Amino acid sequence: QVHLVESGGDSVQAGGSLRLSCATSGHTNNPYCGAWFRQSPGKEREAVAGLYTGGGAIYYDLSVKGRFTISQDNATNTLYLQMNSLKPEDSAMYYCAADMRCSLFDLAVLIHRQSFAYWGQGTQVTVSS
Repeated sequence: QVHLVESGGDSVQAGGSLRLSCATSGHTNNPYCGAWFRQSPGKEREAVAGLYTGGGAIYYDLSVKGRFTISQDNATNTLYLQMNSLKPEDSAMYYCAADMRCSLFDLAVLIHRQSFAYWGQGTQVTVSS
Protein backbone atom coordinates (compact mmCIF):
# COMPACT_ATOMS: atom_id res chain seq x y z
CA GLN A 1 0.00 0.00 0.00
CA VAL A 2 1.30 3.42 -0.95
CA HIS A 3 1.69 5.91 1.88
CA LEU A 4 2.34 9.63 1.72
CA VAL A 5 3.45 11.62 4.74
CA GLU A 6 3.82 15.39 4.55
CA SER A 7 5.95 17.53 6.82
CA GLY A 8 7.45 20.99 6.96
CA GLY A 9 4.36 23.11 7.52
CA ASP A 10 4.79 26.02 9.91
CA SER A 11 3.79 29.58 10.71
CA VAL A 12 5.89 32.23 9.00
CA GLN A 13 5.71 35.92 8.20
CA ALA A 14 4.96 37.24 4.75
CA GLY A 15 8.03 37.15 2.56
CA GLY A 16 9.41 34.10 4.30
CA SER A 17 10.15 30.63 2.96
CA LEU A 18 9.21 27.07 3.78
CA ARG A 19 10.04 23.70 2.30
CA LEU A 20 7.41 21.01 2.44
CA SER A 21 8.37 17.36 2.19
CA CYS A 22 6.30 14.37 1.15
CA ALA A 23 7.79 11.00 2.04
CA THR A 24 6.39 8.28 -0.18
CA SER A 25 6.57 4.54 0.46
CA GLY A 26 5.05 1.25 -0.62
CA HIS A 27 5.70 1.64 -4.32
CA THR A 28 8.29 0.58 -6.86
CA ASN A 29 11.00 2.84 -8.22
CA ASN A 30 9.11 3.37 -11.48
CA PRO A 31 8.29 6.98 -12.42
CA TYR A 32 5.00 8.36 -11.16
CA CYS A 33 2.96 11.55 -11.03
CA GLY A 34 3.20 13.63 -7.87
CA ALA A 35 1.57 16.89 -6.91
CA TRP A 36 0.84 19.37 -4.17
CA PHE A 37 -2.63 20.71 -3.49
CA ARG A 38 -3.88 23.16 -0.89
CA GLN A 39 -7.15 24.00 0.76
CA SER A 40 -8.06 26.84 3.09
CA PRO A 41 -11.29 27.13 5.10
CA GLY A 42 -14.29 27.92 2.94
CA LYS A 43 -12.42 27.40 -0.29
CA GLU A 44 -12.16 24.52 -2.72
CA ARG A 45 -9.04 22.45 -2.89
CA GLU A 46 -6.71 23.71 -5.60
CA ALA A 47 -3.65 22.35 -7.35
CA VAL A 48 -0.42 24.14 -6.60
CA ALA A 49 2.25 22.19 -8.48
CA GLY A 50 2.84 18.78 -10.02
CA LEU A 51 5.40 16.76 -11.88
CA TYR A 52 6.11 13.45 -13.54
CA THR A 53 9.11 11.99 -11.76
CA GLY A 54 10.39 10.51 -15.00
CA GLY A 55 10.77 14.02 -16.42
CA GLY A 56 9.03 15.87 -19.22
CA ALA A 57 5.99 17.22 -17.42
CA ILE A 58 5.65 19.87 -14.74
CA TYR A 59 2.81 22.12 -13.65
CA TYR A 60 2.49 25.29 -11.56
CA ASP A 61 -0.60 27.25 -10.75
CA LEU A 62 -0.24 30.84 -11.93
CA SER A 63 -0.59 32.10 -8.38
CA VAL A 64 2.65 30.39 -7.32
CA LYS A 65 4.68 30.37 -10.52
CA GLY A 66 8.07 31.93 -9.90
CA ARG A 67 7.74 31.57 -6.14
CA PHE A 68 7.24 27.83 -5.58
CA THR A 69 9.36 24.98 -6.89
CA ILE A 70 8.37 21.31 -6.93
CA SER A 71 11.15 18.75 -6.96
CA GLN A 72 11.89 15.13 -6.19
CA ASP A 73 14.61 13.04 -4.63
CA ASN A 74 14.44 9.58 -6.19
CA ALA A 75 17.01 8.19 -3.75
CA THR A 76 14.71 8.86 -0.79
CA ASN A 77 11.35 8.73 -2.64
CA THR A 78 10.54 12.22 -1.44
CA LEU A 79 8.68 15.05 -3.11
CA TYR A 80 9.41 18.62 -2.10
CA LEU A 81 7.70 21.97 -2.45
CA GLN A 82 10.01 24.92 -1.91
CA MET A 83 7.91 27.98 -1.17
CA ASN A 84 9.52 31.42 -1.32
CA SER A 85 8.11 34.94 -1.00
CA LEU A 86 5.15 33.59 0.90
CA LYS A 87 1.98 35.64 1.06
CA PRO A 88 -0.92 35.51 3.55
CA GLU A 89 -3.10 34.08 0.76
CA ASP A 90 -0.78 31.05 0.64
CA SER A 91 -2.07 30.02 4.06
CA ALA A 92 -3.76 26.64 3.77
CA MET A 93 -3.51 22.96 4.51
CA TYR A 94 -1.13 21.53 1.95
CA TYR A 95 -1.63 17.99 0.68
CA CYS A 96 0.69 15.72 -1.24
CA ALA A 97 -0.83 13.45 -3.88
CA ALA A 98 0.59 10.68 -6.05
CA ASP A 99 -0.49 8.27 -8.74
CA MET A 100 1.82 5.40 -9.58
CA ARG A 101 0.03 4.31 -12.77
CA CYS A 102 0.53 7.34 -14.95
CA SER A 103 2.70 8.70 -17.72
CA LEU A 104 3.85 12.24 -18.33
CA PHE A 105 0.80 12.68 -20.60
CA ASP A 106 -1.53 11.97 -17.67
CA LEU A 107 -0.29 14.69 -15.32
CA ALA A 108 -2.51 17.49 -16.63
CA VAL A 109 -5.65 15.36 -16.46
CA LEU A 110 -4.86 14.11 -12.96
CA ILE A 111 -4.34 17.68 -11.78
CA HIS A 112 -7.45 19.04 -13.48
CA ARG A 113 -9.65 16.23 -12.13
CA GLN A 114 -7.82 15.99 -8.79
CA SER A 115 -8.01 12.25 -9.35
CA PHE A 116 -4.71 11.11 -7.88
CA ALA A 117 -4.96 7.66 -6.32
CA TYR A 118 -3.08 8.44 -3.12
CA TRP A 119 -3.23 11.41 -0.75
CA GLY A 120 -1.42 12.43 2.40
CA GLN A 121 -2.97 13.81 5.56
CA GLY A 122 -1.76 17.35 5.02
CA THR A 123 0.55 19.86 6.67
CA GLN A 124 -0.56 23.34 7.75
CA VAL A 125 1.05 26.49 6.40
CA THR A 126 0.15 29.81 7.98
CA VAL A 127 1.53 33.09 6.64
CA SER A 128 1.00 36.23 8.68
CA SER A 129 1.18 39.76 7.34
